[in-house]
Amino acid sequence: MIAMSRREMLQTSALGFGSLALAALAQQSSARATETVGQRDHRRRTHFAPRAKAVIMLVQNGGPSHMDLFDPKPELTRRAGQTMAVETFQAGNTDKLMACPLEFRRYGQCGTEISTLLPHLGGAADDFCLVRSMYSEHNNHTEGLVMLNTGKIFPGRPALGSWVSYGLGSENENLPAYLVLRDSEGYNTSGTLLWQNGWLPALHRGTEIATSGTPVLNLQPATPVPDRLRRNQLDLLSQLNRQHQQQYPLDTDLEARISNYELAARMQLATGELLNLSNETAETQRMYGLDQPESAGYGTRCLMARRLIENGVRFVQVFPPVKPQFQPWDAHSNTKTENEAICRRCDQPSGALIQDLKQRGLLDSTIVIWSGEFGRLPVSQNGLGRDHNRNAFSTILAGGGFRAGEVYGATDEVGYRSVVNRVSVPDLHATLLHQLGMDHNKLTYPHHGNDETLTDSRVTDARVVREILA
Repeated sequence: MIAMSRREMLQTSALGFGSLALAALAQQSSARATETVGQRDHRRRTHFAPRAKAVIMLVQNGGPSHMDLFDPKPELTRRAGQTMAVETFQAGNTDKLMACPLEFRRYGQCGTEISTLLPHLGGAADDFCLVRSMYSEHNNHTEGLVMLNTGKIFPGRPALGSWVSYGLGSENENLPAYLVLRDSEGYNTSGTLLWQNGWLPALHRGTEIATSGTPVLNLQPATPVPDRLRRNQLDLLSQLNRQHQQQYPLDTDLEARISNYELAARMQLATGELLNLSNETAETQRMYGLDQPESAGYGTRCLMARRLIENGVRFVQVFPPVKPQFQPWDAHSNTKTENEAICRRCDQPSGALIQDLKQRGLLDSTIVIWSGEFGRLPVSQNGLGRDHNRNAFSTILAGGGFRAGEVYGATDEVGYRSVVNRVSVPDLHATLLHQLGMDHNKLTYPHHGNDETLTDSRVTDARVVREILA
């Protein structure tokens, strides 16, 4: 019998995905003997001992208002109505300072002040580091989100999750290293642009998992196809793939496509049970807010993220609801009512995720990031809202060796600009890679004659923020 690699088996197979999955699983031992290191996406060596092995990134699209949620400013209340010159973005700004319309309280033994709109997230204050001195480089949502995910405001660079996938590989051969969970009702700002692989091999692009219905997208045809016709389709696909691969041997998209067919076959068998949340206790489901219509969708994604991390996925990216709007933290009209609406959807699941990871012994090895793309201005827009502010925002970092119960950095007296222990997005990325055991200067990929890095370390001064590490 002649040993076949998985790719050869895929290319010559005339079977459907279900049979393909069984064949792939049966041949794994012999396949590994014929594959090279470059062909397998396996666990890779880190540069040094890691504090964490996985990341859950809770992307809060829209720009959460730091001075109304995480960074109380009594001086802003005292000076309300005074004029202040600031960098604005949209029309309707008055240049009049606006007091925070929300209340704060101290949470946990650490006494961190957080808005009363976030009681569940505040309840986890003893388990996270709150960085109040973040800043970015653009006031538009797309550029801000692209920077949060890639380190630059321009599209085309690999996402943070793609770099983690490239640097660490996968711990579960039946699941991709980088998975994306979005609202089943639609996409937030910029959609799939935020989990692209850029010029890294296409294998490291984020893979969407559906949060309702069949988890793995596009495994079955839209309408039933007879077995004979399906076999003919797969034969033709194999022939076209072989021809294209011979003509373009360096095309990583095709290599990734073949790998993804293999992976999809295995995922078909693995994900059904893995993402069946009915296996969770009623208590756990209530903890994530699955029993409440407003928080059920986001709670489902947060609970799925925990299950994926438990099963060896390296990087899970969770996106917020698309209601009441597709960039739900974007409170231009009414800071009070718009924040009340989105906090009801996101607060309980966010706090539950940190609590659940901790009680299962997973928080020490998992980094949870809670962050938007920028903050808001201290002046009023349209009388009751706030415009975008790239100069200051707050980020939560839980688990994974970050100092718990700590507040780091500060903004000025009205929250307009980060002024003490400022942290850039590349600084954040360098620190996250460090906790995963990777040196951001040494994790490189050759592209157009340069050894590229996530933090673009050839031209930036990104640093590991060691002051927030335990």
